[in-house]
Amino acid sequence: MSDAVTFRRMTEADMDAVLKIEYAAFTHPWTRGIFLDGLKSYEIWLMFEGAQQVGHGVIQVIIDEAHLLNITVKPENQGRGLGLLLLDHLMKRAYQLNARECFLELRDSNLPAYRLYENYGFNEIGRRRDYYPAPDGGREDAVVMACTLFD
Repeated sequence: MSDAVTFRRMTEADMDAVLKIEYAAFTHPWTRGIFLDGLKSYEIWLMFEGAQQVGHGVIQVIIDEAHLLNITVKPENQGRGLGLLLLDHLMKRAYQLNARECFLELRDSNLPAYRLYENYGFNEIGRRRDYYPAPDGGREDAVVMACTLFD
C-alpha cells in the first residue's frame, strides 16, 4: 500500500462505482436495490487507497449487537491487507455505536474470508445448511461467526 487508506460513508452518488466492485468480486452480488435499501437502514462505508475506491463494507447495529452484512475488496486489490483494514474500521465503528459483539455469515467455500475473520478474533458458532445459492445451481452452507468487540 503506497497511498494512504481513508474511509467515508457511501452516498447514492457512489452507487455505480460500488456496484462495479461488487459485481467483480462476487458470483451472487448485492443488487442496486439492496444497496439503496441499505443506505436507509445500515452504515455503508467506502474504502479508498489514495483517490481510488478499493472496497466497501456494510454494518447494522441493533442495541449492543452488530452484524457485518457485506465486506468487499476489489479483486485486483485483494491479498494486500486491505480487507483487514476495512474490517477493523467497521468493527471500530460498530463499537462507537455501542455494539459489543458482532455476528457475520459467509460461504463455507470462502476460505480467505474465513481466515481473515478468524485472525481478527471471530469464532465459528454455527452453520446454516444450504443457505447460499451455489454457482453450480445447488446450495452452499453459511458459516456463522461471532466476535466480542473491544475499545
